[in-house]
Amino acid sequence: MAGMAKYLVKRIGFMSITLLLVTILTFIFTNVLPGNVAVLILGPEATEESLQALEQQLGLNRPLYVQYLDWIVGLIQGDMGTSLRYGEPVAALIAEDLGKSFLLAGSATFVAVFLAVPLGVIASVYQNKWPDYLASTFAFAGISIPGFLWGLVLIFIFSLIFDIFPTSGYVPPSEDPIATVHHLVLPASALGFALTAYIMRMTRSSMLEVLKEEYIQLAEAKGLNERLVVTKHALRNAIIPVITVIAFQFSYAFGGVVVIEEVFFWPGIGQLTLSAIENRDIPLIQGTVLIIALVFMISNLIADLLYAYFDPRIRYGADN
Repeated sequence: MAGMAKYLVKRIGFMSITLLLVTILTFIFTNVLPGNVAVLILGPEATEESLQALEQQLGLNRPLYVQYLDWIVGLIQGDMGTSLRYGEPVAALIAEDLGKSFLLAGSATFVAVFLAVPLGVIASVYQNKWPDYLASTFAFAGISIPGFLWGLVLIFIFSLIFDIFPTSGYVPPSEDPIATVHHLVLPASALGFALTAYIMRMTRSSMLEVLKEEYIQLAEAKGLNERLVVTKHALRNAIIPVITVIAFQFSYAFGGVVVIEEVFFWPGIGQLTLSAIENRDIPLIQGTVLIIALVFMISNLIADLLYAYFDPRIRYGADN
């Protein structure tokens, strides 16, 4: 328990340093973007006096280090600034769309697990046989084809040809849960296919190790049902490292929503980020990038903690 606490404190410290570096890099990159924010707001016909007045009002004429310190102080106080494009608090805009992206990323992870775990089990049971090759081919096809291309393919097949699912849009679960799922199937599948390969390969390799254990061979020698041996005994022990991989893949899925949301016009944080970039909305860009980075880091931390919880052999925090 002490080792776990020590490890947790160490990881949170590293996360804090990483998050600080993210704020620095985000601030630098957003301030070297081409274009003048005041011109974007007032238009190219604005006078020099009005441009200077707006720059002073927004604080854009101050030294960059002063602007950065003001931003950090605001973050500490819970103020992420005001969107230049929408004129609303950045935190409120992110809070409105964050749940939609979580829904999409979580559904994509579910699709990946639903496909990858059975494929991994089948591949391990039929090692080096045609089911193994077929499962591996399907999994690697998922990771080889970009998510946006999967999205276009699914739209073409299931929307344009068969007219089963809508091409875009979002319906809140509070209004119509069935319609929410109906709009969610294609984007979640397109994003989930890209996550399938890694989970499938980890399931397969973990299962192969467990299937070689003596207690599994003994169970088979006693004549126990093969399906029971595989699902109840082997998979239960092989799933431990797979759980951590699933947690990692969720973070990748959340990072991948930016492209998928644009393809399917899903109004989440991904579309909000692209809109901020198109309009050079610096406070909104900084806020969305920071939130995406934070979700990624927290997901990785949860993955490590799950590994420690399910596998007592891991002694985090122990001295090397």
